[in-house]
Amino acid sequence: MKKLTTIWIFVLLLIGFSACASPSQEAPEPNITSAPLEATETPPPVYLNPDFTPEERAENLLAQMTLEEKLGQMTLIEKGSLLNGDIARYFLGGVLSGGGGYPAGYNSPEGWRDMVVEFQAEALETRLGIPIIYGVDAVHGHNNVKGAVIFPHNIGLGATANPDLVEQIGEITALETSATAIKWNYAPVLAVVQDIRWGRTYESYGEDPDLVALLGEAYIRGLQ
Repeated sequence: MKKLTTIWIFVLLLIGFSACASPSQEAPEPNITSAPLEATETPPPVYLNPDFTPEERAENLLAQMTLEEKLGQMTLIEKGSLLNGDIARYFLGGVLSGGGGYPAGYNSPEGWRDMVVEFQAEALETRLGIPIIYGVDAVHGHNNVKGAVIFPHNIGLGATANPDLVEQIGEITALETSATAIKWNYAPVLAVVQDIRWGRTYESYGEDPDLVALLGEAYIRGLQ
């Protein structure tokens, strides 16, 4: 009887021990769906995305433009007629420096560049951020800039009949124009003068169409 009692005590202790023991717990599976997503960059608008064709980008931009923005983009203003804020106010597409159109009080390559960059910054602050195109009358060198190389007018270059020389002139003009942040030059004049009474005869290479074509092509190669 004593032996049987001992066995029952042992069994009860074993059951109690088993009931109190903590079962082994495995680490829970990570919840993949609750993991934070990686930050993704917002793709640029189609008209600013180089992965699209120029035609697709142009169509996308035009579809977003208001009538006022379209009118502004077709407008070219001489810089002397601009008031502060006009580029952004009217969404202007182009600005030019005509004869004497240098920065007031600061006619130097640095002054020109600062002026053009300031105009450009204003254009980029508009809703669509369309940059302006800036033009200049660098018709015989970047002739409005103090210290620039000045070349003879076309009538004198036509007398040389030397396309290599004219191409070099175009290259030098392009270098000096680019240094002032300008990429658009209103040159060369490809008029074929037939009457010397015309007031801009000096801007023509001459009266021979073949000569005008020869020197005009050479000058453009130099600019490019």
